[in-house]
Amino acid sequence: MGRLHLIIKGRVQGVFFRVRAQEVAEELGLLGVVRNRPDGSVELVAEGSEQKLTRLRDWAKRGPSEALVIGVEEIPERETGEFSDFRIH
Repeated sequence: MGRLHLIIKGRVQGVFFRVRAQEVAEELGLLGVVRNRPDGSVELVAEGSEQKLTRLRDWAKRGPSEALVIGVEEIPERETGEFSDFRIH
């Protein structure tokens, strides 16, 4: 089990990035949260198996078809077990 914390930059707000991220995370059985940030980026935190987190990371680097991802910052963190589902905030 692990934790993924990403800051996704580019045209990622107003393009259903959070909704699609939630769908992908739920399909993978991951727990966490995705939210818009005031600077126009999207923050995503997820916990689950390393293999599934890798799949979510790969998806986040592309995003939905309406998005234009220009950068993804990954913040190393340890799993906390704080989530009971995957939510949009």
